[in-house]
Amino acid sequence: MTSYQDAPNRTERVVARVADLTKTYGEGVNAVTALDGVDLEIRAGEFTAIMGPSGSGKSTLMHLIAGLDTPTSGRAWIGGREITGLDDGELTLVRRRSVGLVFQAFNLVPTLDVAANIRFPFELDGRRPTTEEEFWIGEVVRRLGLQDRLRHRPSELSGGQQQRVAIARALAARPALIVADEPTGNLDSRTGREVLDLLTSAVRDDGQAIVMVTHDPIAASRADRVVVLADGRIVADRGAGTPEQLSRLVLELGTAA
Repeated sequence: MTSYQDAPNRTERVVARVADLTKTYGEGVNAVTALDGVDLEIRAGEFTAIMGPSGSGKSTLMHLIAGLDTPTSGRAWIGGREITGLDDGELTLVRRRSVGLVFQAFNLVPTLDVAANIRFPFELDGRRPTTEEEFWIGEVVRRLGLQDRLRHRPSELSGGQQQRVAIARALAARPALIVADEPTGNLDSRTGREVLDLLTSAVRDDGQAIVMVTHDPIAASRADRVVVLADGRIVADRGAGTPEQLSRLVLELGTAA
């Protein structure tokens, strides 16, 4: 494995960890190994991009880190709590209070307007945002350009606008860990830059940890750390690089795997 170089905040607390993680789909001759003995730590104040060829296990790893799926073998932690083996109710509570999720499919509540969708994590947790949290939500809304869309429902929004609402919802409660699947994939280049600026600010200013699955080397170049998967294994774990360097790295490692 390529060494993890030039990485900041190595002494920061671990907010998510997986150890010897394996995920297999199917049985017997039809079995497909999506992840094969993966070890990874995610720290507070660290922006990690996960890259790799199609089918390399990126999304599977993201789902397991966030507690959205269960491993075939190995262990996983969110914060200091091991989530391997938790029942659905316990796992849901850990995710709700510690993880912000951004999916390609958005997963917005169709009957709620934008303002209610953004505040939905608080509703699930049975509480109202504090004054400080309301100020932060307003800042997120402003920076994502959603001020004029707060009373619209998801069906009245474009794909890019829905993506921005999903990102605002993930950031609203300032969870320790944000897990994002191609967060700039449905956005134009200008809005994509603004989203990456906001995610970077969450890391730098608030000490949150972000794990971003992306195929885009430009987006990945904004991360502190780049983890590359191929055939279900980590084949590189390194510090930041230029888009050109990261594109070449993924291509070379994907071909060699």
